[in-house]
Amino acid sequence: MSLFGKKKEETSSCCCGGNCDAESMAKAESAKTDGASVKVLGSGCAKCNQLEAAAKAALEQLGMDTAIDHVTDFSQIAAYGVMSTPALVIDGKVVSYGKVLKAEEVVKILQKVR
Repeated sequence: MSLFGKKKEETSSCCCGGNCDAESMAKAESAKTDGASVKVLGSGCAKCNQLEAAAKAALEQLGMDTAIDHVTDFSQIAAYGVMSTPALVIDGKVVSYGKVLKAEEVVKILQKVR
């Protein structure tokens, strides 16, 4: 319904600001399964780096030799369904988001998931 002859402008609410195309979404989906089995999702802020350090410490404590991938691309982060960072992904499954975990908490999660 228009008021005073003005037309309502339609906007799309896309996770990446309207730059979604089939190629970028396919790339984000494939990135979810490729690479390291432990990933930290975030922009690279201090909290994201703290979570990455805690994950490294937890892996060392458990004697696991797994590389940690730090994903900073927002389209890849959105492909996981994460809207608040930092987030921790283990074997393609989001196990934590929106908070910085301590190394002991990451150890418990790794033992539970694996």
